[in-house]
Amino acid sequence: MPKKTIKDICEIALGDNKAVNILSLDIKGISSFADVIIIATASSNRHAKSLSEKVVEAVKKNKMTVLGVEGKAESGWILVDCGEVVINVMKGDIREFYDLEGLWGENTLLNAPG
Repeated sequence: MPKKTIKDICEIALGDNKAVNILSLDIKGISSFADVIIIATASSNRHAKSLSEKVVEAVKKNKMTVLGVEGKAESGWILVDCGEVVINVMKGDIREFYDLEGLWGENTLLNAPG
């Protein structure tokens, strides 16, 4: 069985904890700060905090590194930086407002929402 990548670990943790519209964008050739951005929607500020904590827990459990966590639950947007993978956990209204998917473009899409 192939070893799970950090991207896989993060996506599984988000899905297992009821994140919705999980989307991965391949930014390897167009960004110097990461290879993949994962965007996921949380139902509330508390859910966003819980999702970010579950991602950190899963990454550490798999003996991989979390470089940092930015944002407060009250903001509706928490970023988890795992180096090559950056995870954005956002409430729906915040996600819609910032439209990170549109910013990076559809050519970066690795998997469809859902």
